[in-house]
Amino acid sequence: MSSLSHDHDHDHDDDHDHAHPHDHVHSSLSDMEVRVRALETLLTQKGYIDPAAIDRIIETYETEVGPHNGAQVVAKAWAEPEFKAWLLKDATAAIASLGFTGRQGEHMVALENTSDQHNMVVCTLCSCYPWPILGLPPVWYKSAAYRSRTVLEPRKVLADFGVTLPESTRIRVWDSTAELRYLVLPKRPDGTEHLSQAELASLVTRDAMIGTALV
Repeated sequence: MSSLSHDHDHDHDDDHDHAHPHDHVHSSLSDMEVRVRALETLLTQKGYIDPAAIDRIIETYETEVGPHNGAQVVAKAWAEPEFKAWLLKDATAAIASLGFTGRQGEHMVALENTSDQHNMVVCTLCSCYPWPILGLPPVWYKSAAYRSRTVLEPRKVLADFGVTLPESTRIRVWDSTAELRYLVLPKRPDGTEHLSQAELASLVTRDAMIGTALV
């Protein structure tokens, strides 16, 4: 059983990546991507930037800095019941208390995964995403295939990511918007009661906080 939560107007910021319906993960570049690459080439030729350095910065923000922030939020919620209650009640304030704020993360909602319900996040019209706590969105998150299939057949999409849930577990799909973004709070793995928050955070992945993976 699945459902799509889309209670908010989908008014997206102009700087979002609006993909056309026929776009796929490996499709041709958008106009904005072409312009960015042309600018990068020009600046590289003039010696202003080092492409390798730019790639490393992007990689760091995508795979380390951003997801690391979200992992700390999840680990604290697992370890501290009071913080978890605050996170589920007012995610924006709870996350900000840890210093993780900024553009694309002003209005947050935390979604708790349980045995009864598994949450997945998608942006059906473009790529709204909580940058301050998850870093850069993965390419597949912005693809037309993910945006459309997650709504229509979330269980099959999860299977593509290697996740199989009991039929009794309800799958709920949440549509991220320019006004509201989501953080999935994964289920805490059994047998982790002895781990510190830092050790717990090391278990949490970006995909788990989107809802396409388990911890």
